[in-house]
Amino acid sequence: MSIRQLPVELANQIAAGEVVERPASVVKELIENSLDAGATEIVIDIEAGGRKRIRVRDNGSGIAKDELALALARHATSKISTLDDLEAIYSLGFRGEALASMSSVSRLVLTSKPAAQQQAWQAWTNGRDMQAQIEPAAHPDGTTIDISDLFFNTPARRKFLRTDKTEFGHIDEMVKRIALSRFDVSFQLRHNQQLVRQLPIANTPKQRQQRLAKLCGSLFAEQAQRISVESQGYHLEGWFAPSAGCRHQPDVQYFFVNGRMMRDKLLAHALRQAYEPWLIDEKVPTYVLFLRLPAEQVDVNVHPAKHEVRFHQARQVHDWLLQQVRHGLQAVEQDPSAALVTEAGHHYHSHDNDALPATADIPKPRSPLLPNAAPSRPASQGDWRQLVPQQERQQADHRWQVLRVIQQRFALLIDQQEQLAYLDLWPLYRDSQAHKLRRSVDHGLAGQPLLVPVKLNVELAREFTAIDRLAMERLGIHARQEGRSVVISHVPQMLRRSDVPAMIADLVKQWQRLSNDPEQLCQWLLQRQPPLTMSTTEAEQLVIEWQQQGAPQQWLQPLATPEVTDAAH
Repeated sequence: MSIRQLPVELANQIAAGEVVERPASVVKELIENSLDAGATEIVIDIEAGGRKRIRVRDNGSGIAKDELALALARHATSKISTLDDLEAIYSLGFRGEALASMSSVSRLVLTSKPAAQQQAWQAWTNGRDMQAQIEPAAHPDGTTIDISDLFFNTPARRKFLRTDKTEFGHIDEMVKRIALSRFDVSFQLRHNQQLVRQLPIANTPKQRQQRLAKLCGSLFAEQAQRISVESQGYHLEGWFAPSAGCRHQPDVQYFFVNGRMMRDKLLAHALRQAYEPWLIDEKVPTYVLFLRLPAEQVDVNVHPAKHEVRFHQARQVHDWLLQQVRHGLQAVEQDPSAALVTEAGHHYHSHDNDALPATADIPKPRSPLLPNAAPSRPASQGDWRQLVPQQERQQADHRWQVLRVIQQRFALLIDQQEQLAYLDLWPLYRDSQAHKLRRSVDHGLAGQPLLVPVKLNVELAREFTAIDRLAMERLGIHARQEGRSVVISHVPQMLRRSDVPAMIADLVKQWQRLSNDPEQLCQWLLQRQPPLTMSTTEAEQLVIEWQQQGAPQQWLQPLATPEVTDAAH
């Protein structure tokens, strides 16, 4: 077959395959266009999960009559004009492909009116004839894009759409992500003429907290710590959950770079590392964070749907993000009373790498053994224990409190009579984990992705594949075949820092014994855990659980307080 130039219609449909994956992709592109146009009000109407109709209306700057047809042409945009513009992109869109791609796989009507124009005008295409038709229309200032019969002329694409409920779920998630990034814009989302989301502009801290609760849940909004850090030309702000408020599913993990929602392995790895010392029980980092940096330091033109970015100084960004989030977590986890309570929740604020929140005044113990140690606050003197249910606090406050954690293993305790004792946390933790693991093993462990998948040698791969794949996945171990070898991509959260090949080899060796005895399997998982790093918050929670169980004494060692006499006598 000879080489030939593709027809415009075919070229647009090929481009649409990259830009328009499903109805949610259309909604994303249209909302981003509205935001680039300076809109402060955006209304989204969906019918039949988006396959029948998608309409997005805004009050943005609008499109002039003589530019309407051009707006539907490929590579036509108002956002960049030179190569220099491509080096520093500030808008959400810039390629000029979205509207042309949509118009090639749907029936599209574009109606717009700039404030300086007396009459609104309308352009429409039907997916086949790419020449837009222009006619006058009635419309307020702003733009409405109405898309119907998505993929009507590409049956193969339409066949792969899921149910209306599933497709609308993706749309709702997309609107939620964008609404989290733009508190200065109101959003309204309707499905089949039923109001689903009504999000007014949120300019005050209280209003932002209300939107956060609507989109991420009231529990996250109540527990989340506010962070605002700026140094080295980077600015990080947003909310992160303390370890006790983290979830078991990654459903609240939102990260934005220069206002753009990202799924970036580098950023995700930095956040996992920041949380690693404190996360237990299969939990994952939970956050809504916004990173701003000079536009010339980040390349957003590396993914068809702009889901990924490339940083010019990737290692520096990774390490800076890791350091700032870990500082914020340390301020909360190691000294919960240091968090500053505001009407929008807790707040951690810094303008340089070394600044940490000042610790609030804490009652000092009068024990002569540790005159400078600071015990945790009683519940009546602060609200650092808000993450522990009130009933548990009432039951546990009667005696021991944690002064400090020593060597990340021993908790130094003090009671109301100022008696001191050491509590060995490791066996206490493993006993607590064993109870939770028994339940988790019964229902299946969640697998967490490895930053770098691990390839097994051929011999070990052969032994591993002899084990039932579903049994491995119930343990949270996911693998794929690559030639004669096997690549491990997921392992349980508790084993993410372990030596994966050695862990798999040991599992294969003992599988016959472990597979028939859930109790032995739980013990094996606990033994394969890397050395623990116990934070003060985790210690406090363990001590609460320990006291609820009657404070068994086998792990408690009383510490005599020496008698101090006055040297002058």
